Amino acid sequence: MDREYRLKRLRFRAWHRGTREADLMIGGFFDAHGERWNEAELAWFEALIEEQDVDIMAWALGTQTCPERWEGDAMQAMRRMDFVTVP
Repeated sequence: MDREYRLKRLRFRAWHRGTREADLMIGGFFDAHGERWNEAELAWFEALIEEQDVDIMAWALGTQTCPERWEGDAMQAMRRMDFVTVP
């Protein structure tokens, strides 16, 4: 699939999680970083969003231990987010 289609698909999935809180956290994170991601970072995010929203949010907020599989620069960036632009 081409990059543009892939980004549109990921943006949709990031912003349609099921709860407004998850939409804002995961969608806002994608909007802040997704356009600049390389192939490996896109693959990481595609796999991450298959996880449950409550788990992703807990790992990002630090209220639950993050599995080693998800640890890295991208998760650190998610933890540093302190606001999102609401469309």
